[in-house]
Amino acid sequence: MNLIPAIDLKQGQCVRLRQGRMEDSTVFSDDPVAMATKWVSQGCKRLHLVDLDGAFEGEPVNADIIEAISAAHPELPIQIGGGIRTVETASAYIEAGVSYVIIGTQAVKNPGFVTELCLEFPGKVIVGIDAKDGMVAVQGWAESSDLSAQNLAKKFEDQGVSSIVYTDISRDGMMQGVNVEATSQLASAINIPVIASGGVTDMNDIIRLNEAKNSGIEGVIIGRALYEGTISLEQAQQYIDQN
Repeated sequence: MNLIPAIDLKQGQCVRLRQGRMEDSTVFSDDPVAMATKWVSQGCKRLHLVDLDGAFEGEPVNADIIEAISAAHPELPIQIGGGIRTVETASAYIEAGVSYVIIGTQAVKNPGFVTELCLEFPGKVIVGIDAKDGMVAVQGWAESSDLSAQNLAKKFEDQGVSSIVYTDISRDGMMQGVNVEATSQLASAINIPVIASGGVTDMNDIIRLNEAKNSGIEGVIIGRALYEGTISLEQAQQYIDQN
């Protein structure tokens, strides 16, 4: 199972939100490239980047920082989400060295866009499903839809999507524990690997997710827990390597 540190970008800074609310953010660094280097030095094998401004604007806002992180760590697999609404945007990120593009809002509003990207960039497309009470949210979590997370995921089973990032919005940034049950249920119901996200708090979450990896959970995104020190990336990676 992959442990994937998150760097969320807002106005050029590394921040964490609570439940996706832009007005409820905590700044952890004004140097995202240095933050990426810190996680790499502690054993990071994959990195999760989010252009929060881009998610709300519908187009890249922090692309220069994302490209700088990719250039600083060319061998590191990087996944990026937030504001990817065109083939041109996806192409620019991939050309800059990013390994995976994450499609969220457009996966709901324009599923054909995901199909197009999968054909253009095989193996490099991830669908991000952000849900509250099992229902999908879009537009940077500002809007709810009438589509269930499981039904949305099933739409992309045979499209060539690399994996699904499943985020429980109600727990994201709240340090209340990851929703292992819902994540496992989703992973078991589809044939695409699932990456857990939202609410990871301490090693207990890592252990529980690792024990459920046979359901199809291939990784976990860790945010606030790393920044507040309730999880040591080095210790967590050591546990994963041994189990």
